Amino acid sequence: MVDEIKDVLQKLDVLVEETASKLEWLAEFGKDSEGGVSRLLYTKEWVEGQQALKQWMENEGFEARFDEIGNLFGTLKGKNTAETVLTGSHVDTVKNGGRFDGAYGIVAGILALKYLKKHFGQPIRNIEVVSMAEEEGSRFPYSFWGSKNIVGLAKREDVETISDFDGFPFVEAMKQAGFGFQDESKEPRNDVTAFVEVHVEQGNVLEMEQTAIGVVNNIVGQRRYTVEITGQANHAGTTPMGYRKDAVFAATEMIHELISMAKVTGDPLVATVGKFEAHPNIVNVVPGKAIFTIDVRHTDKEAIVSFTERMKARMQEIATAHEVEMDIDLWMDEDPVPMDERIVELIEKQCKANGLNYKVMHSGAGHDSQIFAPVVPTAMLFVPSLKGISHNPAEFTEPAHLAEGVKALIGALYELGYKE
Repeated sequence: MVDEIKDVLQKLDVLVEETASKLEWLAEFGKDSEGGVSRLLYTKEWVEGQQALKQWMENEGFEARFDEIGNLFGTLKGKNTAETVLTGSHVDTVKNGGRFDGAYGIVAGILALKYLKKHFGQPIRNIEVVSMAEEEGSRFPYSFWGSKNIVGLAKREDVETISDFDGFPFVEAMKQAGFGFQDESKEPRNDVTAFVEVHVEQGNVLEMEQTAIGVVNNIVGQRRYTVEITGQANHAGTTPMGYRKDAVFAATEMIHELISMAKVTGDPLVATVGKFEAHPNIVNVVPGKAIFTIDVRHTDKEAIVSFTERMKARMQEIATAHEVEMDIDLWMDEDPVPMDERIVELIEKQCKANGLNYKVMHSGAGHDSQIFAPVVPTAMLFVPSLKGISHNPAEFTEPAHLAEGVKALIGALYELGYKE
């Protein structure tokens, strides 16, 4: 049967045009005036996009349905309906986002089911594609609403009092879109035996290494901090350099030190200072306060802890030397999430057997897969992103690479859904 699926995949040249055209079609739902896509949770554009996807699923002969909160499922029924292999991604975008983030995983899932059904008929287990309601947190201050509801992590009280930036309540937006809360007295689904998410990389590793497929074995952990340095604001002309308590000088020395430490530590650790504020931010005043953020990521929890503890100790030494106060607030502490070793090996096996150009790698960004992985055996597939650009109208993946990702997904779902 390996030779049979290899033969099928080699003949699926239609995927190059079909995948790209379907992504263009889906991008029409939320197409904005700035050339991007704005399909935010429970908006008119979001509803229209989900309904259009439902119609496409039904046209392909899948059983399509929404759950209570708006996740959309399309099912290719198996002989054993008690077990389900799930694939898919999120339908929402950031404001003025690209055409590929999230959407590609949904389109790839529908096309994979279409060709599995056409060439191999009914699977042993259900194979299901999901268009998840939300992942980005772009409209409301809550992320992973779709996947957290599927695995039973979402709580009503988490969203009952939140609103979007215009003050519109989450609950009212959900009702207007035709959805409501799940019954929390019911147990979450227990039929899902595997989840495979296909996604654009949103980085440039695959492009730089001229590789078509990334088989993800780990999603990085993250620690995020806000650092506030308090010195003394003073006159820029009358305060000698030796008498200053310059908050920006201290902060920039800290930043230089922590980035240098990260470079010495090396991959896969990354450290980023993404936001910086100076106060009073006036040309002729020695800054009395500086505020900046730190984002540290690694695939190993102990490595994150070790690095950040060394980082904080060194920053405190610098603060003491500059005679400034430092307050550091850890506001995100997410553990790394490993993918399922068996599924990763299975995908590798399929890629090798079908002649696909791949590498095993980690994900430096968060995805719905990190919500599924602690509950369901999970793995991810990446395809290259041009220049690593994402969350941007310039987001792009070559159609040939999009097609390779669908082929890799077909191989994985075949192995998971059609094999005993």
